Amino acid sequence: MSAFLVAVFNDYATAVRVRTHLVADGFPTDRVELTADCDRGRAAFAPGNTPHDKFALYFRTLFTHDDEQKYPERLATCVDCGQAIIAIHPRGDVETDRACQIVDEAHPSEIMRHELEHQPLEFAAARRDHLWARHFWAENPGHADCIYCRLYDMFSRRARPPKRAMSA
Repeated sequence: MSAFLVAVFNDYATAVRVRTHLVADGFPTDRVELTADCDRGRAAFAPGNTPHDKFALYFRTLFTHDDEQKYPERLATCVDCGQAIIAIHPRGDVETDRACQIVDEAHPSEIMRHELEHQPLEFAAARRDHLWARHFWAENPGHADCIYCRLYDMFSRRARPPKRAMSA
């Protein structure tokens, strides 16, 4: 299993806010997983007779090391008791630092880390605390810095008929 960070929150609303903040910050939705009794996420598709069994099996797919075998059952019990759990799969130091910062600001009751020091160097999270889209589109009006502006310029030039010299 790849590197991940798991945070346990006492209520579902806080976990939803954290998930929304992570996605707004640039984390792809498939790398931020929320699990709660009212929102079972990927655990809903795990085989099992009871919701608890499904949660425990799902968390076993995350925690695969021998020294982590206590976590799946404990996390399944947390979900049974009304807590919500977010698993974040960051890639690289920038994303790991940003995920830790966002999670820490929400004051989770528990955080578990898995192989965060062994991960590929990819970037989705922002290095700064502002939206890059706003920087290009709103803060640079009139400049073709965004991909849509460049595409528009490129295609609008192709659509224009060529200028003809006027003959006398």
